[in-house]
Amino acid sequence: MDQPVGILGAGQMGSGIAQLFAQHDQQVLLYDVSAVQIEKALCNIEADLRKQVEKGKLEPGSQQKVLTRIKADNLPSFTNCALVVEAVNENESVKLDLFHQMDEILEKDAILASNTSSISITRLASATRRPDKVIGMHFMNPAPVMKLVEVIRGQTTSEATFQTVAGWVEKLDKTMAVSQDYPGFIVNRIMVPMLNEAIFALFEGVATAEDIDSSIQLGLHHPMGPLALADFIGLDTLLAICNVLYEGFKDPKYRPCPLLVRMVSAGQLGRKSGQGFYSY
Repeated sequence: MDQPVGILGAGQMGSGIAQLFAQHDQQVLLYDVSAVQIEKALCNIEADLRKQVEKGKLEPGSQQKVLTRIKADNLPSFTNCALVVEAVNENESVKLDLFHQMDEILEKDAILASNTSSISITRLASATRRPDKVIGMHFMNPAPVMKLVEVIRGQTTSEATFQTVAGWVEKLDKTMAVSQDYPGFIVNRIMVPMLNEAIFALFEGVATAEDIDSSIQLGLHHPMGPLALADFIGLDTLLAICNVLYEGFKDPKYRPCPLLVRMVSAGQLGRKSGQGFYSY
C-alpha cells in the first residue's frame, strides 16, 4: 500500500512490528516519547537484519533497503497513515490517551489497531470517534519470527475493518487467530496462568527455578521454561496481564503470585533490567 503504516512505541514489540512491516516492502513511521528508545530500536533492527544476512535469510545489502523504509517521526506526521498499530507499555491509561490523540490526527477512514496482550479493545475504542475502525492486532514476540497474530474484534469493530486487517496479516505472511474481546484473548488467557503457577511453585518452595524450567522444557517439550519465558516477556508486563485477568473475571485463580508482585516492586523485571528469576 502507498500510505505508510504508523507504529506507536519503539520498545521490543514496537520495533519488531516496524521491522516486520518494513521487511514486507512497507513504509513505516515509528514514534516513541523517548529519542533514546528510538535510537536503540533502530540499532536493534539493524543488528537483527545483519544476523539474517549472515544466516543467509536475507540477501547481502538488503538490510539497508529495509532500514530506509523506517522513519522516526512525530505524531502529527502520522496523518496520512491508513493503519496505525499501537505497541506501547501495557498501561490502559497511556493507551487510552494515545488512541484519543490519534483519533484527532488521523483521517476518518484510518484504522487504529492495538498490540495489547490483554486490555479490552472495546474500551480502547471508546476513547475515539471511530470505534468501528478500532481492532486488536496482537503480534507474538519476536514479531519478525513468530507466525501468529491474534486479531481481536471489539464490540463495534466493523466487518470492513476486520477484512482489511486480515489482509494485512496475510501480506505479512502470518497466520491469523480470531478472538473475541475478553481479558487475555486466547494466548495470554492460557499462558499467563501457567507462568503465574510456575512462580507460585517457586514461591512455595516446590522446586528451584532451574528444576521448574527444565521439567517443563523436557517434560512438556517447551522450547523455554516458564520462568525464563517470564523474564523474556518482562515481569512488569506479566503482572499487568495477571491483573487484567484477575480484575476482568473476578476469579481468584487469576490472582498474581505475591513473589511476582514483590519482584516488580523491586525493579527486578527480567531481561530488560538484568535481573529476574535469572541474572542477565
